[in-house]
Amino acid sequence: MADKPGAKDAAIEKQREIQREQDRKDESKGKGGGAPQDKPVQTTNKAAGTAGGRDQPGRMPAEHLEKPGIEAEMDLKPRFEAPGYKGSGKLEGMGTIVTGGDSGIGRAVAVLFAREGADVAIVYLEADADAQETKRWIEKEGRRCLLLKGDVKDSAFCNDAVERTVREFGKLDVLVNNAAFQEHADSIVDITDERLEETMKTNIFGYFYMARAAVPHMKQGASIINTGSVTGLRGSGSLLDYSSTKGAIHAFTMSLASNLIEKGIRVNAVAPGPVWTPLNPADQTPDKVAKFGQQTEFKRPAQPEELSPAYVYLASPVCSSYVTGIVLPITGTVGS
Repeated sequence: MADKPGAKDAAIEKQREIQREQDRKDESKGKGGGAPQDKPVQTTNKAAGTAGGRDQPGRMPAEHLEKPGIEAEMDLKPRFEAPGYKGSGKLEGMGTIVTGGDSGIGRAVAVLFAREGADVAIVYLEADADAQETKRWIEKEGRRCLLLKGDVKDSAFCNDAVERTVREFGKLDVLVNNAAFQEHADSIVDITDERLEETMKTNIFGYFYMARAAVPHMKQGASIINTGSVTGLRGSGSLLDYSSTKGAIHAFTMSLASNLIEKGIRVNAVAPGPVWTPLNPADQTPDKVAKFGQQTEFKRPAQPEELSPAYVYLASPVCSSYVTGIVLPITGTVGS
């Protein structure tokens, strides 16, 4: 299927207009924030050297990005490299797709999948520079990368993305549904029909479309991993539409797991808490971004490289052959 630049441009402009409208409301209310107080918590073992973790940033810069958010433009680049993670062939020879794989959690997952021996197709909306950087890292790991530019709200594009991946890699073993749209709102009254449709169609329709296209090509031992959210577990007063889609993703995960168990295809989800990705400075005001993640018990957001090993675990039948239909919370908070 030919690329549809006009459709993608319209999708980007729609997201930016939703953002501009919310920015105007925030400015009119004079939103601000106090200075951060608590010291961030680290749980690394420096004595372990390169085999262990590393201290993570605790204070975020007060920045605001234009949607959809370009990782290359961030003042503090999200950490995705996972230098302490050593691959051991857990995904050797697999063909995989990661939506929203150009940046954030998706990039971190794509890099670790490649480190574990998988070829990776990256589905992304607009950020060519971010996508090329992710591709560079995948190829640095010695694996193939296919870039698929398009909008997951378009079911025809999703079908085409899967078909192109299967042609390129000869198989499809793992689908990671990760692409998302998020914009905060103080009141349900602020959520227009247009905004609601953008959030719903990106976050849950896109997951459904990709899974529906992928399943006919998947064999026993394959898996689907959906990115949920702590907001889907607890709700969020300022992310009504986004939280609703994440709750739907959790239900979709459990339902699809039941639907596909007889085929030997596992379906699971990861529910992150606050993670430092372009999604956040492309949503909140600079003052709120500066305090992002401080409400957790770690008093800081996670970095993408702290999430990506969970996706490897759920993707690999060596690790999780008896695991399906779970929502794995990685929230930085005790108990959930």
